[in-house]
Amino acid sequence: QVQLVESGGGLVQAGGSLRLSCAASGRFLSSYPMGWFRQAPGKEREFVAAINWNGENTNYAGSVKGRFTISRDNAKNIVYLQMNSLKPEDTAVYYCAAAARIGYIGATLGEYHYWGPGTLVTVSS
Repeated sequence: QVQLVESGGGLVQAGGSLRLSCAASGRFLSSYPMGWFRQAPGKEREFVAAINWNGENTNYAGSVKGRFTISRDNAKNIVYLQMNSLKPEDTAVYYCAAAARIGYIGATLGEYHYWGPGTLVTVSS
């Protein structure tokens, strides 16, 4: 079992940056591939980015590629999402999640078995 808690959300102007953190407890974070998802009001939860256990492989949604960077520090049990050049359409609740399948860094929600409660990111125009 693993517990996840996101932090770092807030209000930022378009073009600004935020760094989200996801802290894990219960088990070593290094056991899991990790992902970030987001859900805007009235929309389905969507994939943002994922990273394998040692950080060597990453995957990004097309809408954030080149602007967002996922990383992890297994010694600290934390996963990060650096978000630059933010746009109003990035406004959403952001969730981190742990995948159960070794090596999985895809976009399928069902592959991620552990979820945090989310943190709200609001980008003003």
